[in-house]
Amino acid sequence: MNYIKNKHITIPLWFFDIKYNNKITPDEKKYNLIETGSNCQVFAYELLRYNKLFVPNYRSSELWSDIEYSRIIFTNFKPLDILFFNKTDKPFGAHLGVYIGNDNIVHNSKKIGKPIVWKIGEFLMKSEYKVFIGGKRFQKTIKYVEDLNS
Repeated sequence: MNYIKNKHITIPLWFFDIKYNNKITPDEKKYNLIETGSNCQVFAYELLRYNKLFVPNYRSSELWSDIEYSRIIFTNFKPLDILFFNKTDKPFGAHLGVYIGNDNIVHNSKKIGKPIVWKIGEFLMKSEYKVFIGGKRFQKTIKYVEDLNS
């Protein structure tokens, strides 16, 4: 099997080979995830895009403010929700992960240097992620946005 899959999410195993690279941010126009790696935002966005959700290239604070493509959530997480953690309650500079179910989040970890799955509680035990800010749920598929633009 070349992927992790359930009825809500598909994660190709190659996603777990993406190295953490803080220089590959949503502002970066040219990247190849396997060759260049990515930061936590690009990793999360590309995983959602792989699962056919439309995600703009926002920085974490821009994503938190977005109301066109996503909505804020604080409970009842579903696979493919993006969760925000930080050392403060501010979304600027927040670390992002993708909820995959059963209290698990996949994220590209700076400390480990590659993607890993943690429980929500593991984030809260780390000083740099001790504040759970909330989550965002994307509403529009890539097909929906393509249809609007055609």
